Amino acid sequence: MTQSFDVIVIGAGPGGYVCAIRAAQLGMKVACVEKRATLGGTCLNVGCIPSKALLQSSENFEEASHGFAEHGIVVGGVSLDLARMQARKQEVVGANVKGVEFLFRKNKVTWIKGTGRIVAAGQVDVDGTAYTAKHIVIATGSESMPLPGVTVDEKRIVTSTGALELDAVPAHMVVIGAGVIGLELGSVWRRLGAAVTVIEYLDRIVPTLDAEVATAFQRILAKQGMTFRLGAKVTGAVVAEDGVTLTVEPAKGGAAIEVKADVVLLAIGRRPFTEGLGLEAVGVTLDERRRIKTDAHFATNIPGIYAIGDAIAGPMLAHKAEDEGVALAERLAGQAGHVNYGVIPSVVYTHPEVAAVGRTEEELKAAGIAYAVGKFPFLANGRARAMGSPDGFVKLLADKTTDRLLGAHILGPDAGTLIAELALAMEFGASAEDVARTCHAHPSLNEAVKEAALAVDGRALHI
Repeated sequence: MTQSFDVIVIGAGPGGYVCAIRAAQLGMKVACVEKRATLGGTCLNVGCIPSKALLQSSENFEEASHGFAEHGIVVGGVSLDLARMQARKQEVVGANVKGVEFLFRKNKVTWIKGTGRIVAAGQVDVDGTAYTAKHIVIATGSESMPLPGVTVDEKRIVTSTGALELDAVPAHMVVIGAGVIGLELGSVWRRLGAAVTVIEYLDRIVPTLDAEVATAFQRILAKQGMTFRLGAKVTGAVVAEDGVTLTVEPAKGGAAIEVKADVVLLAIGRRPFTEGLGLEAVGVTLDERRRIKTDAHFATNIPGIYAIGDAIAGPMLAHKAEDEGVALAERLAGQAGHVNYGVIPSVVYTHPEVAAVGRTEEELKAAGIAYAVGKFPFLANGRARAMGSPDGFVKLLADKTTDRLLGAHILGPDAGTLIAELALAMEFGASAEDVARTCHAHPSLNEAVKEAALAVDGRALHI
């Protein structure tokens, strides 16, 4: 007899598993289809979580090797045990994916192990077994974007997946793509001893960042030892026993050069994973980038089929997918689920971190919106100085007339945590004055946020 559910979610990444849990909390009978041996999708298994584990471990290694002496801590004979570092990373991953399994059991979500394919509205096939559901949610995430002429083998030429599994520190790593993934993983291996060269087609790094922040960010990374080749494109790669030879050309035309590397990390972005789902046969509409087209309530053109996360338009961020999963589950239960896309924060987990929410200065100029800027450097923040992390600044953008916050950008220590205050402020329509008038603990990094808010009106106190 065919098993029937209220909701079947295909994909157990952050969007999918959160959608499944919330739907179950709201009283629906829910199943989640996942082809991996573990839950959590790319994020928990080969993305966000393992990369942050290695980022933290590599930061600790660099501090022990170079930073502790400033604090009067003398450490002799620091050495790298990469095998143990990688083992710890897997322990962190294991704990997280087991946590999702526990949450499924707690909320009575059925995990259907296998590859799901939509046969028709309300019908899902998983490796030959048929299931039915009132609602089908596609939450299949994304995969690494390929580059013509560069063939990934996950040994010499790797995606983020292979870059997380290296068993030796490469003498020279070339990163193709100066986006979030490339800079984060490039910084891991630089700290562990690799020379790192970043090749980027555009004339700047992380194009989604505010330009002023991106420029300062690049200077800091260069000071740390990263080399950048901007306005350049990789057109070919030849793998040999001793490494990889890349053919690199100027993006706007010119003579090609060769760049040699021990390991190449291909990180030019990600694309929706929508193959093999039966979407064309069912009639689900895709856009020109093969993202699933949905309306404002995550519904596709086929009644009863929905999509969230990296499979649809919008920033490819785990927390965006989670919020969409919750909003969709609540709508299926008759509630008013909603996602405010104007206040979704983004973070680059390098050291220092970079975080942003809302609009950049370039976006405001393009939209013809009059704005005021408030900036405050961490060099003038007592807590940042005490931590030995004085690089970077907080930059706030507020409407020139109403003072309402329109954008917030932080380059500095723990920026990923600090941005939450500003995301919350913007969610509730706060002004720069509201943030400036809020009492912030002293000494804290958050005081830099308050000072930047004061600076919008030209009255910062500590610069």
